Amino acid sequence: MKIIFSVGIDIGGTNTDIGLVDSVGNCVSVKNIKTEQYDNAEKYAEDLVQTVKLLMEQQQIDSISGIGIGAPCVNFNEQIIDNASNLKMKGKIHLKSLIQKHLNTEVVLANDANAAAQGEMIYGGAKGMKNFIMITLGTGVGSGIVIDGKILHGADGFAGELGHSILIPEGRTCSCGRKGCLEMYVSSRGILQTFRELTKKYPENILCSLPNLECKQLSEEARKGNPLALETYRKTGYYLGIALANAVNFSSPEAFFLMGGPVKAGNILLEPLRESFNKHKLFVYKKEIPILESSLNTNYAAILGAAALTRKNYEF
Repeated sequence: MKIIFSVGIDIGGTNTDIGLVDSVGNCVSVKNIKTEQYDNAEKYAEDLVQTVKLLMEQQQIDSISGIGIGAPCVNFNEQIIDNASNLKMKGKIHLKSLIQKHLNTEVVLANDANAAAQGEMIYGGAKGMKNFIMITLGTGVGSGIVIDGKILHGADGFAGELGHSILIPEGRTCSCGRKGCLEMYVSSRGILQTFRELTKKYPENILCSLPNLECKQLSEEARKGNPLALETYRKTGYYLGIALANAVNFSSPEAFFLMGGPVKAGNILLEPLRESFNKHKLFVYKKEIPILESSLNTNYAAILGAAALTRKNYEF
């Protein structure tokens, strides 16, 4: 059987990772360029194309099935990046058409959480599922919602922003300008804000004296039994459990999948999350809805998700 290759591109504010992916989900080669050095979208597109061609030459590949791109602030319906705040390239970026000026292949753009959901559906633990939700936890909170085997995009191409659903009315101020968004409670920065608020309760705790504490260090301390760290993750799981219980009401998913740095805390986060979810889930949903970690290779998850965007006609 002939192996078909596609390209996955993960665009972040600092770096852009470009990977060559085979049809069974192996990332065979990866390169990256510095996103932050570009303020000109056309030059950026040219360098992306040159990197793709270099990957193909190195692997002696003549053709690819397409290029999938996961990026911030993507309007899927218009296939553009629309005023992404973390990119130096401003305004509406027509990256698809800019790439196709130099390379004759299919190009598909999606926001990074939707790309992650597509990757889980094609290459990961959601194979065979028609209804599930992917939650990505990092600096922010993203979500990809799959209903009847299709990613939900909505009327304007921006559907699925669960991270900006209001969890606590008039709560913490979010970067979107509103108050109380889920993102401000379960993202990495939200977790650290919860930690800072709890330090008042534990003034003698050793963690209170550590400068520049990060989530990874906080989770390590929780595993050691530090009460301040444990309560931080208990509250985070509680908040996220409420949000996932609310999400069941509109999509009735078969499962939730979680991806991102804070998820690496494992059961320290997952146990209070599942407890809160089961407590707040509406009683009519009697079937168990598992909350699972993504099964994609964590080193290449974003690239695999982006590459999977070109597999929209995949039969599963």
